[in-house]
Amino acid sequence: MVRHKPLVVITRKLPELIETRMMELFDARLNAEDAPLSEVELIAAFQEADIVVPTVTDRIDRAVIENAGPNLKLIASFGTGVDHIDLDAAKEGGLVVTNTPGVLTEDTADMTMALILASARRLIEGAVMIREGRWKGWAPTLLLGQRLWGKRLGIIGMGRIGQAVARRARGFGLSIHYHNRHRVHPEIEAELEATYWDSLDQMIARVDIVSVNCPHTPATFHLLSARRLKLLQPHAVIVNTARGEIIDQAALVELLREGKIASAGLDVYEHEPKVDGELLKLGNLVLLPHVASATVEGRIAMGERVLVNVKTFVDGHTPPDRVIEAP
Repeated sequence: MVRHKPLVVITRKLPELIETRMMELFDARLNAEDAPLSEVELIAAFQEADIVVPTVTDRIDRAVIENAGPNLKLIASFGTGVDHIDLDAAKEGGLVVTNTPGVLTEDTADMTMALILASARRLIEGAVMIREGRWKGWAPTLLLGQRLWGKRLGIIGMGRIGQAVARRARGFGLSIHYHNRHRVHPEIEAELEATYWDSLDQMIARVDIVSVNCPHTPATFHLLSARRLKLLQPHAVIVNTARGEIIDQAALVELLREGKIASAGLDVYEHEPKVDGELLKLGNLVLLPHVASATVEGRIAMGERVLVNVKTFVDGHTPPDRVIEAP
């Protein structure tokens, strides 16, 4: 008896190791061109697939989900965040949703520290000066940045990534402050020598560096509003490796332009993949193309989690990384 393999549609190109395993286990449809699917193409995939493996570039909204075919049962997202999926619509449609938590922690924390260093020490400005042939030699006041040692780091979101950032930051002599929806366990606080702030306003007004590491939810949309950003000290540095929607981007641009914030480092943007042209005009801003988790090891680990979730589901069991369970 020939066993039917479920049709799994993968919306973007994944590491070859993962794609090969997908082809072995399932009737997998790959995206060799790696071009983001349009809404029409997404709906077509949802209409015929048994399982869809989307990424954060795919907007799985209510219109897409309500057009899903009768065979679709699982959305196995390749990524940690699920803010690109309308979870209410998925639940109403009886779909299981999974993600890949935990595998990007160290990579994202590494990039957060890289952005802190690059922003505080003006590394990109120096690199551009060299490439453009404007460097005339060492000078006592050339590209003066800020020393990290002895500064206060305020972490917004003390989950896995926030804690990993804190551990790295302590090695650079930064004192750890944090704001979180819930206070972390006393043992973690003691290990990190971290100071908890129930009031985000009070914390950001007192720290030298702010790192955004919380998820994007309706409650965190523009969490760093124009009003809150104005609480930052003029020498403050802010970095974001979480989601662009958490910061009021227009307000951030204005404060950077006016010198009311020293510098910033962004890996994510409010309207990705569009990058506001005003951001590109600022010299005191480090811009990266959403690559905080972009390591070979991290991407393979993400794919392996997807494989486990899909295979477990196909075998009739509950996937380990379910965000929404079967009805």
